Amino acid sequence: MTMIRPPFTFESALAKVRAAEDAWNSRDPERVALAYSEDSEWRNRDRFIRGREQIREFLSGKWERELDYRLTKELWSFGQNRIAVRFQYEYHDAQGQWFRAYGNELWEFADDGLMRRREASINDVRIAEHERKFHWPAPGARPVDDPGISCVQ
Repeated sequence: MTMIRPPFTFESALAKVRAAEDAWNSRDPERVALAYSEDSEWRNRDRFIRGREQIREFLSGKWERELDYRLTKELWSFGQNRIAVRFQYEYHDAQGQWFRAYGNELWEFADDGLMRRREASINDVRIAEHERKFHWPAPGARPVDDPGISCVQ
């Protein structure tokens, strides 16, 4: 697979966002971590994470707690080596309570296309199971014909 590298065009930024979404929907910490530089820096809610090993640990724990996770991302803006996205994901906890998370991410990339910085702001809202919007098989990529979050409130 060819790494999408900056500087970004509209098309390459869209492709980068979809590639990230597909990787996260795999729920494979090893696969996801490879998109980040060895010394990548994250702010995720109230956590500060540095490097691939901490990213792997964080994601492993996340997907142990956030069951039946399904994510959709949408390009918000892009520049030379930066992309901003908005996203939503749904999951349930071990007790069966469903949640929808709403958030924004700011991404900065190195010349080789690896993400060197990720800033994420996320809010979780309790939802009833019948309020779910994301129903494709998980783990797995969102179907190409699924409209994503543009149609979701």
